Amino acid sequence: MSGAVLYQGPSNFDGKPIVVIAVWSSKNSKTGDMLQTYILRSDIDPRDANKYGEDESICDQCQHRGTPTLDPTKALAEGRTCYVNMGQGPLIVYNEFKAGKYPVADPRAVGAGRRVRIGTYGDGAAAPDYVWDELLAEAEGHTAYSHNGGDPRRYMVSADTLAQAQAAWASGYRTFRIVRSVGEIRHTEVLCPASKEAGHKTTCAACLLCGGTSVQAKSIAIPVHGSGAVHF
Repeated sequence: MSGAVLYQGPSNFDGKPIVVIAVWSSKNSKTGDMLQTYILRSDIDPRDANKYGEDESICDQCQHRGTPTLDPTKALAEGRTCYVNMGQGPLIVYNEFKAGKYPVADPRAVGAGRRVRIGTYGDGAAAPDYVWDELLAEAEGHTAYSHNGGDPRRYMVSADTLAQAQAAWASGYRTFRIVRSVGEIRHTEVLCPASKEAGHKTTCAACLLCGGTSVQAKSIAIPVHGSGAVHF
């Protein structure tokens, strides 16, 4: 068994069917050894969900989704800048789910003793808070990001502009902000220590600074790469 279903039901964003799946391990060298969680539409291939705009159920209004399209030559939404490779993790997890490979499990037991990444793909705020409360109840720590906001004790606000970050700061949130260069980082922020620019000093699993206001620290910033995507 490589993972388990933690929740299957309506999305907080639009009421459409979603599933939350925990996967035990990851080959992601930046995040390190963390329990990964995928928030997916339970009824649609994640590539099609993105292409046709049905991923609003799991990503809300995130600008990195791109623009929905009916173009038969396109596999994904127009102008998508999300860092997640849809043909890898999300598709593999979705196919395993549809094949019945993931049993339903108690989130508290799944998270016990683990460091948890909420939203390896998808926005954690799409699922009910009780799912994450249980998953983190006996966990060693977590990281979580949301464009939607969510519980500030849990989530970093994903900010794409300084104005968004400032609004979040004024509301008591810490932020994870995308910047064009290290020189844009404000005194209220620090460079992500697991980033390339910081010399990969640590991993997310060891750092855990992105744990919302549960962590007493500055906000985090990371430079954008190449096509406009942030690399995790």
